[in-house]
Amino acid sequence: MEKEKNEELEKSEEMEREEEQMEESDGEAESDEMEDCRKELETYKDKYIRAHAEFDNMKKRLERDKATAVSFANETFAKDLLSVIDSFESALLSMEQIEGDEAVEKIKEGLKLTYEQLVKVLKKHGVEEVAHEGVFDPNFHQVVHQVDSDEHESGEIVNVLQKGYLMRERLLRPAIVATKK
Repeated sequence: MEKEKNEELEKSEEMEREEEQMEESDGEAESDEMEDCRKELETYKDKYIRAHAEFDNMKKRLERDKATAVSFANETFAKDLLSVIDSFESALLSMEQIEGDEAVEKIKEGLKLTYEQLVKVLKKHGVEEVAHEGVFDPNFHQVVHQVDSDEHESGEIVNVLQKGYLMRERLLRPAIVATKK
């Protein structure tokens, strides 16, 4: 009987050891599982932060594109009006050469006031003339020919053949100029 008791005692001790080992391995498994979950959580957290940042950047980019589109929505319309301004300027030059009675002077005055009003409206909407005095700038001027001139430096604009225009600092049409050789 004592032998049986010893055997039972040994078996029970062995079972306890096995249980302890199982608990330890379960604890290690749980610890490994927890560590894996933490790593996965960090991965998803990083992905979320990146996606959120990308969303914010896209939102800002869309707002900027929208503001640009609204700002330059009338660009085509403004370009079409440039030929009207050119015609007005030609008409004003022609009218200056005509001498006449009071009716002709009234027509000249009306034409000049209409031209000035058109220029003010365009200016109000951001359309302005390109500066054409001084040195040639390829960003704003287009040279069609070069001339000799004692009054100007080399590369300096001598004559403006057609005015250029900007809309909110964006070139609508370059000034067509002649420069000194």
